[in-house]
Amino acid sequence: MRKLFLALLILVGAVHPAFAKVNVVATLPWIGSVVKEIGGDKIDVTTLVKSNQDPHMIEAKPSMLLAGRKADILMFNGLDLEIGYLPLIMEKAQNPAIVPGKPGNFDCSQYIAVLEKPLTPDRSMGDVHPLGNPHYHFSPINILHVARGMTSILAEIDEANADYYKANLKKFAARMDEHKQVWSAAPLNGKKFIAYHRLFEYLASDFGFKIIGYVEPKPGIPPSAAYVQKLAESMKTSKPDAIITTAYYGKHESEALAERTGSKIIALPHDVGSMPGTEDWFAFMDKVLSLLR
Repeated sequence: MRKLFLALLILVGAVHPAFAKVNVVATLPWIGSVVKEIGGDKIDVTTLVKSNQDPHMIEAKPSMLLAGRKADILMFNGLDLEIGYLPLIMEKAQNPAIVPGKPGNFDCSQYIAVLEKPLTPDRSMGDVHPLGNPHYHFSPINILHVARGMTSILAEIDEANADYYKANLKKFAARMDEHKQVWSAAPLNGKKFIAYHRLFEYLASDFGFKIIGYVEPKPGIPPSAAYVQKLAESMKTSKPDAIITTAYYGKHESEALAERTGSKIIALPHDVGSMPGTEDWFAFMDKVLSLLR
């Protein structure tokens, strides 16, 4: 009797795969956070990049290939931010569900309005992203578009729970509206900042402030003493409200410039989980905007 019972359980599992959760692999913490809001308890999420890592500097690991092999959906930032490891995962994971052209290959950037796409990129421009600025996760406008895209693909792959995902999207949109009311009160419109790297252009676009200079002379190029001297002189006239950077990217150089010019420096979280109190995407944005006030 016991053997018959176990056999029936196995048969039921084979006949009703809809009870299995959708296995989502997200490259970055913010992607994992947003898809958890939409997928809820119907999905399992594995995030490849840790919140304390520089997303520009990630290399493929065997654990990433294993995660890709088990994925129903591979969700990634796109715009070549994951160029150092994502192609290898798609190629070596031996999972036809996540290759380009399949529903399980989910490029979040297809849903956003891309900023700073160079017409003719070349190496003289520094370490530019030829497909455009990839740091759109600072933009509530774009993230809502991405959440809608996530809902569509989850509903397509897991039709039995389509209504559940759509209901969670409504909750996500309502939560976004509530937070926007708070965020809109942040006195950022018209403010001026110096940034270390081109991380905050979408944030500036959504909230009306300006980035008037960069500590990097070009993306990915460390500043020379002569360049810093020239920038420091220009800041006497432009009078920026602060220098903004992150804990992992250019903090030392930004602190040196702040000390030299007497400017305020603000170190912002670069992704979900990268600072205390940034446990999900909404908390991440709360922290970013509270620090900029």
